[in-house]
Amino acid sequence: MALLASVPDAAVLAGAVLVALVLDVVFGEPPARLHPVVVMGRYLGAVGRRISRAAGAVPRPGAEFWGGALGWCLGATLVVAAAAALSAALQPLHPLAQAVLLGGLLKPLLSWRMLRDEVRAVEAGLTESLDAGRRRVGWLVSRDVSALSPSQVREAAVSTLAENLNDSVVAPLFWFAVAGLPGAALYRLANTADAMWGYRGERGGRDWTWAGRWAARADDVLSWLPARLTALLIALPSAGRGWSGVVANAGRTPSPNGGWPMGALAVDLGIRLGKSGVYELNAAGRPPEAADTVRALRRCGQVVALLAGLAAAGLLLAVLGSVR
Repeated sequence: MALLASVPDAAVLAGAVLVALVLDVVFGEPPARLHPVVVMGRYLGAVGRRISRAAGAVPRPGAEFWGGALGWCLGATLVVAAAAALSAALQPLHPLAQAVLLGGLLKPLLSWRMLRDEVRAVEAGLTESLDAGRRRVGWLVSRDVSALSPSQVREAAVSTLAENLNDSVVAPLFWFAVAGLPGAALYRLANTADAMWGYRGERGGRDWTWAGRWAARADDVLSWLPARLTALLIALPSAGRGWSGVVANAGRTPSPNGGWPMGALAVDLGIRLGKSGVYELNAAGRPPEAADTVRALRRCGQVVALLAGLAAAGLLLAVLGSVR
């Protein structure tokens, strides 16, 4: 017990990552009423209705931009302060209790199981009918899915899988490693704000051209390094073969970050991923088939398992270091 009472903060953080990943795989998402991301979404929805303009209304670029910036900064301040207060409240506890409780607080800020299950559901829908597959992928993407072919449905699902491997797993854990629970909470707020506000034009009867610009740029900045790390982790099992192709494809998407994990998965699997009229990654690849969805899920699962392994190794090294 004396050893466990003296482990360093690094061991608590590593242990919390393991707890969060186990909770995610075993239990999935917490109820909506207890989910911090749902709370973030409610805040962003309420503020968004005030800072954006109705479609067709007279633009007010300055007011909309700074309204979006202030709304984002206020939300960021609130979630960071709440996360910091929760982290501070755990400090007097035994390190083992800290790791377990901190992992429980971290879990809602990442999501692998739900992402995996949603992509599986798209493939299951396609085995039923093309319309069923389109309906399921429509839950994952904001584009019009009514005319997508089976391969295009899979392209949308696999692209979402790759991009959200970063957004929902790697990036939250990266910022947790850098800045603890406040870092993970800040990233989740930024990513949620980008999903709700970061549009170039109209959505939901509102125009986000200016109101969402700060949110979009903030997410780009916070995702920049994690997205490239995600691409590297996807490429690792292949010993980095094809990395030049990943780099060549990464800049072909409108997002400065999304092309990295998507391009890495496309090159690794030898498939084409694209969005009609917007981008095409690994254009020489073949259209994805049902087996490719399975392979994509397996490869992304390997990344999650690797992250768990790294956390376990970090925990072990921290504990052994405390003995010395």
